[in-house]
Amino acid sequence: MKSGRGELRSDLVIVGGGSAAFAAALKAEQLGATAIMINDGLPIGGTCVNVGCVPSKTLIRAAEAVRRACHTEFAGIRARGRLESFAAVVQQKRQLVADLRSSKYVDVLANLKGCELVPGRARFVGPRTVEVGGTRIHGERVIVATGARPALLPIAGLDSCPFLTNETAFELECLPASMIVLGGRYVALECAQMFARFGTRVTLLQRSPRILPDEAADLTDALAAYLGDEGIELHTGVRVQAVQERDGAIVVGYDRAGRRQEARAEKLLLATGRRPNTEGLCLQAAGVSTDEGGFIVVDETLATSAPGVYAAGDVIGSPMFVYTAAYEGSLAAANALSDSAAPRSYDPLPWVVFTDPQVAGVGLDEQQADKRGLEVEVSALPLTHVPRALAARDTRGMIKLVRRSADHRLVGARILAAEGSELLMQLSLAIRGGLRTEELAEMFHPYLTLSEAVKLAAIAFDKPVEQLSCCAS
Repeated sequence: MKSGRGELRSDLVIVGGGSAAFAAALKAEQLGATAIMINDGLPIGGTCVNVGCVPSKTLIRAAEAVRRACHTEFAGIRARGRLESFAAVVQQKRQLVADLRSSKYVDVLANLKGCELVPGRARFVGPRTVEVGGTRIHGERVIVATGARPALLPIAGLDSCPFLTNETAFELECLPASMIVLGGRYVALECAQMFARFGTRVTLLQRSPRILPDEAADLTDALAAYLGDEGIELHTGVRVQAVQERDGAIVVGYDRAGRRQEARAEKLLLATGRRPNTEGLCLQAAGVSTDEGGFIVVDETLATSAPGVYAAGDVIGSPMFVYTAAYEGSLAAANALSDSAAPRSYDPLPWVVFTDPQVAGVGLDEQQADKRGLEVEVSALPLTHVPRALAARDTRGMIKLVRRSADHRLVGARILAAEGSELLMQLSLAIRGGLRTEELAEMFHPYLTLSEAVKLAAIAFDKPVEQLSCCAS
């Protein structure tokens, strides 16, 4: 890296410090290029390790431990567990976050000989040039990977009413007695169930007619019923009108089916989507275009409208997963630092909602296939037909396989099951490899495992599973 008075220069400037940024820095190191990483806002590691994946998943597992300690479906066993200290659970979470931030980000960055970290907020002052605290930094190429943060709805009274997001909810040390959750997708559902299992009375308000509205109704209706069984109040199809503090509580006024109603709770959690961290970057000074939501517009090679400037991760919009952000960061750096450019591809893209039972999917469902004009057949197998689920006394959910009618090749799957996400990679590989469902059915699947559900669902395309004996096909 060359530096002059008040100026730094590098092969690659990376604006951001999360997963996409780190993947870009690692790729630059691999290619022998110098890089400068500029980070502000969240600590190094970004959303995933600090306020997203890591803290949420460990707290979800802790809440599951409380649930299992208090409930059992096995005869002759009395479950008598309880939450003794929510503060201790949160402190253990903090330690995990600190450990992973150190080992997976701080230490990794320290070992990159060609990468320098510059703390501070960057703003573009020209093509491929940013300014940080009075220092100008120029890159032969630039990658913007500034991520996203919780989106706030324009609700009357919200600006004067305290509320939580994923960036603050996981830091609570006192468990709320009650909570209203606005939203009905990943973050809302995971947090609603987590707090409910710790002992919070949870009311969830969702604008769409169903939770997870992009998924099929049979799956989302089943999940809604399971959440309701745990005491979560789900109200869908609502239009929130206003929020206010009244008599020491948060009151949310909303319309549902033409009726004005109110929900009252100690805390309010907003989980209503994400917005990009592009404000203050002065992207116009570099010629970088954004869409109506503020997300940076990129082409299939992750190049922006400005020559030599690329973008990756949540700041470019959907899909917003840590693993796609890392993929994009690496691809953006490779394209920026080479003479050729490879297009991005997410197929097949597995995803998980970490409720219990989990919702997981890869490829197309029947609705998406229909929109593409693809003729498909569907096999939906309730877990009541899966020996592992029967033995575990937990038959909640189903597995659904979608195959192309013309050649029986698997094109998608949806799973609703405890730990159902563990089936995803088998199905992802089957889709990528172009396997037919008959080939899945012929493969050995250990008995008793949840993976046998894949085999049974594949068989069920052509044969009633009720007519099978155990282990038979």
